[in-house]
Amino acid sequence: MFSFGIHHLSVFRKISRIAFANKHTLPELGYEYNALEPTISGQIMEIHHRKHHQAYVNNLNTAEEQLAEAQHKGDTSKIISLAPALKFNGGGHINHSIFWTNLSPNGGGKPTGELLEAIIKDFGSFEAMKTRLSSSAVAVQGSGWGWLGYDSVTKRLAITALPNQDPLQATTGLIPLLGIDVWEHAYYLQYKNVRLDYVNAIFNIIDWKNVSARFVAAK
Repeated sequence: MFSFGIHHLSVFRKISRIAFANKHTLPELGYEYNALEPTISGQIMEIHHRKHHQAYVNNLNTAEEQLAEAQHKGDTSKIISLAPALKFNGGGHINHSIFWTNLSPNGGGKPTGELLEAIIKDFGSFEAMKTRLSSSAVAVQGSGWGWLGYDSVTKRLAITALPNQDPLQATTGLIPLLGIDVWEHAYYLQYKNVRLDYVNAIFNIIDWKNVSARFVAAK
C-alpha cells in the first residue's frame, strides 16, 4: 500500500512540473459549442466542457489546497493520500486542455510538412498511422485516451493508449501531440455505444496545424 502511494506521488510531482501553478481555470474554446457539428454535437461539447472539464478544474484546485495544507503541517500520510486525486483531476485538466485545441471546425484532411514526413518515416504512411491510432483508442478498456506523442529520446513518433485521465507526458515521458478522448461522455449521446464510429469521425475535425505546431515545439 505504501509503495502504491509513493508511485502516485512520483507521478504527481511530474505533473506538477508540467502544469500546476496558482489557481486553475477552465480554458475557453476557440469555437462555439455547435461549431464541430455534425461530427460532435453542440450538446455533447457543452456538457463535456462546462460540466466534465470544469469538474476536473474544481477538484484539482481543492486537492492542491489540501496538499498545501498537508505540506505546511508536514503530514506525509495526507500528502500521499492526495496523490491519486491530483493525478486524476490534474490529468483530466491537462488532457482536455490539449484535446480542445486539437479540434477545429476547419479541421480534417491530413498534415503537411515536417509532421507528415515524420509520420511517413515512423509509420509508413498517414493512413497507417491513422489506423494504428484509431485501433489503440478503440481498444481502451473502459475510459481513457488514445495518443499520438513524440519521444524526445528516440526522436520518433509513438502511439499509445492510457486509462482514465492518466497524463501522457508525466506517465510515459512522451510529449503529447494529439489526444482522442474515449470516455463515454465524449461521444455517447450521439454515437451511443459505437466507439469506433466516433473515433473514425473525429478525424474530420482534427486540427493538423495545431498538431504540427506541437510537433515542431517538441523537437
